[in-house]
Amino acid sequence: MPYFSFLLALAVLGQPVWATGGRATQPLDVLQQAQDLPDGFADHFFDVPLAVRILVDGQLLGEGEIVLGKDTSVQLLTLRDAQESELDERARQRWVEVLAAPHRLGPCQGECANGILALEYSLENSQLLVLTSRVESGSQTPRYHQLPAAGSYGALMRHQLNLTLGEEEQGSGRYNLTAQGSFGQWTPLLEGELSQSSGQPAQYHVQQLYAEHEGEGRFYRLGYFSPYTQGLVRQPTQFGGGTPTVLGVMLGDSDTLLVEQGKASTVPLYVTPSRPGMVEIYKDGLLINSQQVGSGLQALDTRVLPTGIYEVALRVLEDGQVTERRREMIYKPGNWQNPEEAWRFNLFLGQQTRLLSNREEERPESTSGGIMLNHLLTPSVILGASSQYIDQRWQHGLSADWSLSDRWRLFGNLMASQGVGTGFDLQALYHYGAGSLVFSHQQQRYRGLGDAQDRDHAQSSLSLQQRLDERHSANLYLTHREGQGLGGDLGWRYNGDLFGQTVSWNLTVFDRPGSASTDHARDRGSMLSLSMNLGGERSQLAIGLGSRTSRSGGQERNASLGYQQWLEWGALQSVGANLTTDSYGVGVAGHARFQGALASGDAHLLSSSYNRALSGGLNLDSTLAFGDEGSLTLTGQSQGYEAGMIVDLESDIPELALRADDDQGGHVMLRPGRNLVPVTAYRSGAVQLDMAGAGAPSVTIRPNLLPYHLNKGGVAYHRVRAMKTVTVIGRLLDGQGTPLKGAMVVNHAGRTVSEADGFFAVEMSERNPSLQVEYQGAQQCDLALDTARTERQQDLMLLGDLVCIPEVWASQ
Repeated sequence: MPYFSFLLALAVLGQPVWATGGRATQPLDVLQQAQDLPDGFADHFFDVPLAVRILVDGQLLGEGEIVLGKDTSVQLLTLRDAQESELDERARQRWVEVLAAPHRLGPCQGECANGILALEYSLENSQLLVLTSRVESGSQTPRYHQLPAAGSYGALMRHQLNLTLGEEEQGSGRYNLTAQGSFGQWTPLLEGELSQSSGQPAQYHVQQLYAEHEGEGRFYRLGYFSPYTQGLVRQPTQFGGGTPTVLGVMLGDSDTLLVEQGKASTVPLYVTPSRPGMVEIYKDGLLINSQQVGSGLQALDTRVLPTGIYEVALRVLEDGQVTERRREMIYKPGNWQNPEEAWRFNLFLGQQTRLLSNREEERPESTSGGIMLNHLLTPSVILGASSQYIDQRWQHGLSADWSLSDRWRLFGNLMASQGVGTGFDLQALYHYGAGSLVFSHQQQRYRGLGDAQDRDHAQSSLSLQQRLDERHSANLYLTHREGQGLGGDLGWRYNGDLFGQTVSWNLTVFDRPGSASTDHARDRGSMLSLSMNLGGERSQLAIGLGSRTSRSGGQERNASLGYQQWLEWGALQSVGANLTTDSYGVGVAGHARFQGALASGDAHLLSSSYNRALSGGLNLDSTLAFGDEGSLTLTGQSQGYEAGMIVDLESDIPELALRADDDQGGHVMLRPGRNLVPVTAYRSGAVQLDMAGAGAPSVTIRPNLLPYHLNKGGVAYHRVRAMKTVTVIGRLLDGQGTPLKGAMVVNHAGRTVSEADGFFAVEMSERNPSLQVEYQGAQQCDLALDTARTERQQDLMLLGDLVCIPEVWASQ
C-alpha cells in the first residue's frame, strides 16, 4: 500500500480538506485540490486506502484505513490498531459501524445522522477528525446508570437438585428453583423448593414471588416476599426469630444504579517487581483487573476495583512468567459518604402468611410491617435502627459502624425482642501492613420463656493473621463459649518450591472444647500437612500426619493421603480420592466434579473408618434461559447471575474455542452451537470475543463485540460467525488489461479497496473462497477462486492478475 503518498501530498497541501483561514467553511472542491497535485499523485490520494489516525471529539479512536472520494465523501474500511484508544471497546465498535458508511466532509447540513456535527480530514497530520453533539454537553459523569430505554425481556431459571445418602439407607433430597425475569422495567422473581426427608412426607415451600423495579436511588417491591434490606450499609441484627414471608409492598433506598466514583482503597497495595511487567488481580477466582508496572516499588491503582471489603489474589508477571503470588485485602467501604443525603430507609407492610407452603410452622398469620433506617452521622460513622412487628411481637435493633481510621473499624449491634429477650454483639477490626486482628463478642439473654428455659449465651473470639515474609505466615484463633471453655488454634504456613514444584506446608496445634465426636473430652493435638503440584498445575498431592482425641475420648494418631486430578475428559472436570487412617481403621473417600452441556455438579462418597458406614451425595445445577427472538437454551453453567446473553456461534472449525470477556468483569468459553454468557445487569457493557489459547489459526469473528444493556433477569440474543481465513493478494484488471483502481473487494470475512495499480490485500473465508467486486456503486463481477491451483504460503494466498469484465458477469 503506497503510504508514502501522504508525505508527497504534504508538500502540496498543508491544510485540512475543509479548513480555510482558521475557521470552518464549506468543503473545498477536492477535484480542484487534485488539480494542484503533481501529475499522477491524485491517483494515490482518491479512491484508494489511506492510513489515518481517527479522533472523535478529541479522543483517539485508533488507526485505520479510509477511502476519500472526489465527491468529498469519506468511508472507513477498517480499524487496524486501537491499543492506544481513549474510548472503550463498546464505543469503538459503534464508531466503526457508523463510519463504515460514507459521510460527507464538512459540517452536516440539516439533520445530523448519528450525532455527527462535522468531519475533517487533514493532510498535514493524516488525521480524520469527528465532531459530535456530545462534545457540547461536557464529560460530567452521571450519578446513576441509565436503565434500558425500552426495557429488556427474558428469563433465567436456575434449577438445583441435592441428594444425600446416609447410614441405614436414610437419605433426603431437595429441589430448588430460582427464576427471575425482565418484563419492561420490572423484574419478577420466583424462589421455591420441594424437599423430601427419610420417613417424612414431601414438603413444598415458596419463599418469594414478587415483582421489583429499580429506579435512581429507589426500589419498589410488590408481591409475596421476605423483607430483606436493600441499599442499607448497616442492617441491625434481629433477635428471637427468622425473617417472615409477607404478602404486601416494600420500598426504600437503593445503590444498585449508583455509579461508583473510583475511590481508592484505604490500605494501598504495593508490588516490587525487578523488571517491567504486569500485575493481574483476581477476586473469587475471576480476573477483575490487570495493570502494567515498572521495576521497583510502586502502588497499584485500586480506584478501578469494585467497592467493598474483600480479598484479592495478586499475580506478578515479568517477561511473561509468574514471579510472585500473594493475597491481599481491599478496603473500600460503601460509597455512601454524602452528608447532604444523610438518611436511608427500607419500609415494608403486608400480611404475614404461609399460603404457598405446606410446612407446619407455629408462626401466626397476622399483619406485619417494619422500618429500617441508616443515618450518616459523619463520613466515618453510620448508625442503624430498625423496628419490626413480626409474629405478633415487636423487634427492635440499633447498630453502629465506626471507621476510626484507615486501620481501625468497629461494628456493634444492640437488639431486643418482646417476650423473648435481649442481646448485643461487638466486633473490632485492625488491619496493618503485615496482617490483621479481629475481636468479636456476642451475648444473648433469653427471658419470658419460663424458668426452665431462661438461659444466657456468651461467646468471644480473637483472630490474628500475620505475614512473616513472602513465604511464611502465621495465624492464631482463640474462642471462648460459656459452658464450654476456651479453645485455641495456632498455625504456621510456608509456601515454597520442592523438586521444582510449588509446595505448601501447614502446621497446626490445637486445644478445643469437647463434643459428641470426642466423647465430650477436650480435643487436643496437632497436624502437619503438605500439599504440592505434581508435574504441573493439573494434579495435586496432599499428605497429613497428626494426633487428636478419638471418639472414645483417648488420644489417637491419624494420617491422610489425598490426590486430585483436573481433567478435560468431556464433561468430567476433576476427580479426587482420599485415604485416612486412625485408631479405628481405614477410611476411603472419593469425589468428582463435572460440567456438561445441560447440567453441572459434583458427586462424593465416603466410607467411615469408625463403623464402615457409607454416606454420599449428588449435587446438580443447570440454568434455563429465555431470550430475545424466541431463543431458548439449557446450560450446565453452575454460577448464578443476574442477566445473560444467548450466543449462537456458527463456525467452520468444529474444535473452535472462543473466549468471551465481559468488560464489567468475568469470562466464559464459547463453543460452536448455542451458548449462554453471564453479563452484568443494569450497566451498559459489551462482551469481547477473541480466540482462546496461543497458536490459534487465523480466524475472523463477526461481530467480535456484543453490546448489551439489560435489567435484572434480561436475556439478550446475538448470532456470531467465526471463519477460518487466509490473506489473499491480487491485482484487478479490466477487459483491456488496465488496472482497476478504487474498486471495493468484498467477501464473507472482510473488505478493502484496490489501489491505483489495481493491487489489493484482504482477509477471505477459506471455506468460501470467493470475491465480489463493486465499482462506482455497481457490482462488476463475482470471482470464484480455485484454491487448489493457487500459490499459497501458509496463511497467505497469491492470486496474481484477476480480470473483471462486467459484461461477462452480467451474462452469467
